[in-house]
Amino acid sequence: MSMRVGLGFDLHRLEEGRPCVLGGVTLPHPTGPAGHSDGDAVLHALTDAVTGAAGLDDIGTLFPDDDPRWKDADSAALFGEAIRLVHAAGWALVNLDVVIATEGPRIKPHRPAMRARIAELAGVDAGAVNVKGKTLEGMGALAGGAGVAVQAVCLLESV
Repeated sequence: MSMRVGLGFDLHRLEEGRPCVLGGVTLPHPTGPAGHSDGDAVLHALTDAVTGAAGLDDIGTLFPDDDPRWKDADSAALFGEAIRLVHAAGWALVNLDVVIATEGPRIKPHRPAMRARIAELAGVDAGAVNVKGKTLEGMGALAGGAGVAVQAVCLLESV
């Protein structure tokens, strides 16, 4: 059996009046991630992690932000398509691990819902998905709730 690890990263500004969609879950918060699609940085980082591990193109190549088809796209649909491509390439998901760094919305209360939604989209048990939130301790460009940064890692096995 062959195994591969993939790493994904995404970063979005948080803007007033945008829905705060992270991990496929809408969080009650006055700001949300800005982007060409819905800005779900969690699903974007996960998309890059799974496609990277499978040796496929990244999210920007698969769903370019200069293509009007992806304007305001649901990132859950993009992630679902990435999972389909990974399976078609002969890989199965073993696990996903995500770190969300922000001083915007609190992540901890929403971790169970995010884990469940990501697992549903990936077609795996929620026990194969971990989500962690980290504050930025008032440091860097994202301090003060200016944005959200996400790092994701996945493990795939050949089928």
